[in-house]
Amino acid sequence: MQLKLYDTLTRKKRDFVPLDWGRDLPESERRVRMYVCGPTVYDFAHIGNARPVIVFDVLFRLLRHLYGEDRVVYVRNVTDVDDKINARATKLYPDESPDVAIRQLTEQTYSEFKRDVEWLRCLKPTVEPRATEHIVEIKEIIKRLKKSGHAYVAKSHVLFHVPSMPHYGQLSKRPLDEMIAGARIEVAPYKRNPMDFVLWKPSKPGEPAWPSPLGIKRPGRPGWHIECSAMAWKHLGEMFDIHGGGIDLIFPHHENEIAQSKCAFHIPRMAELWVHNGFLQLEGDKMAKSLGNVITIRELRRTENFGGRKWSGETTRLAMLQTHYREPIDWTVRLLEQSEARLTRWKEFAADRTVRKGNLHLMDAFFEAISNDLNTPAAFAEIDKAVNERGWDEDRYAVYQILGFLGFKRRKSRVAAAAEDLRKIIRNLGNFSQNDWKNFGLSVANRPTFKSGNFKPESKLIMAMEVVSELLHRLKGIGMLVGSSNELEALKRQLLEEALPAENQFEVEVRRLVHARDKARADRDFDKADQIRNELESRGVVVKDNADGTSTWELKKND
Repeated sequence: MQLKLYDTLTRKKRDFVPLDWGRDLPESERRVRMYVCGPTVYDFAHIGNARPVIVFDVLFRLLRHLYGEDRVVYVRNVTDVDDKINARATKLYPDESPDVAIRQLTEQTYSEFKRDVEWLRCLKPTVEPRATEHIVEIKEIIKRLKKSGHAYVAKSHVLFHVPSMPHYGQLSKRPLDEMIAGARIEVAPYKRNPMDFVLWKPSKPGEPAWPSPLGIKRPGRPGWHIECSAMAWKHLGEMFDIHGGGIDLIFPHHENEIAQSKCAFHIPRMAELWVHNGFLQLEGDKMAKSLGNVITIRELRRTENFGGRKWSGETTRLAMLQTHYREPIDWTVRLLEQSEARLTRWKEFAADRTVRKGNLHLMDAFFEAISNDLNTPAAFAEIDKAVNERGWDEDRYAVYQILGFLGFKRRKSRVAAAAEDLRKIIRNLGNFSQNDWKNFGLSVANRPTFKSGNFKPESKLIMAMEVVSELLHRLKGIGMLVGSSNELEALKRQLLEEALPAENQFEVEVRRLVHARDKARADRDFDKADQIRNELESRGVVVKDNADGTSTWELKKND
């Protein structure tokens, strides 16, 4: 199955072929490498920020599906040094020193972002590098750019000289005058060209600062664009497969990343493909702080501010994927309601599965659609056909598998849920002693009901057990074949031992300890399992471990 992605640089949908697959590398050393611009941790992430997080999580999952989980390296950076961070930290923590205020802000914001992403059911990237941890790499790129004539020093700044790169602007494809207007860059007298952008700047008192490169005496800090070039180089190499982000980052950020990396490393391109998601608007309007309509991910998961209720991360995730990632999306209450209903239908359909064989035609149709430039609307339409039109058993298991691929929680099948419920009942039955059962029998034999006419609990219990026995007998009569095997016999013995009445309180306690030890072994908590074994031995009980993971016990024989 060929993955195709729309490349912003060429304005074409292209076949994706990882760079390593065209290199003379052993199969085990080949990797798919993707870099996505992450958060600037100065404020809580809004729902517009959630879109690239979810979109590129799906792409990450698809790449892992196609090439193997251990073959994909996904880097999503954290920008933790920035003018916005400095300004907001000073505003929020006026009584703290600037360095303490900045650290408090960035740590709090990043922690909240991680909770947001987990709530959205996203996988952790392979690496989440911070800009402040890559100052060495940033300085090295700056030195290379200066040496090759693409950067210069002016007034304790280091700037990239845009005219030194002949093909600057190929990603955004904007005329020069539009780039100057859209760059929103400071027109400073020390710039050689209005388009030149900062690689390194002097720090103001109290701001984060490091010794400056190129002999600049005044301490400083990196510019925004250079940070991503450095982090991508450190973790993915000079050239890699996919660079992603929101469409708003095309210019100037990604344009400047290309300029820095190509000129520093003398490479034909920084990334093989540039993938960008579209804008998000709120109830038909642009979402902006100036309009007072910004909704954060945190608000969606913790408050009822949007639509008068809380929303689940899964509903939010599906809502983001209902629209093709390159198209604008209108974030509405209605969209969330539709997504919630759709996801509920899919989960209920999958929960009715009775086979563990998926419909390969449905699986192929789904992955064919999603491999065509992440066409989630077309992929979801294939699921809807199975759910709303066919309803085959094999479709149910296929939808169950697809839900897992997409990152959604999956419900236990009704068979699994019934088996678990019966197992709980069996364990509860084992809590009754022989004397309890004798009393139950006498009570039911004397009078199965109370004076009110309602059945006694022990009557209901015994009749329920009779029903199960009769049900099994009738099912065998209509052709239900179970067969026999060592594994089934071992399971039967284990369940029977759990259900049989204990003769006395000592036996009840032994069974409790043996069950607790079995659970500890299943959880690989071997220290706890050994402690319980020692306690049983001190009571004269010998435990024998079976090959199927269960245990049996007997009293220690006297010599």
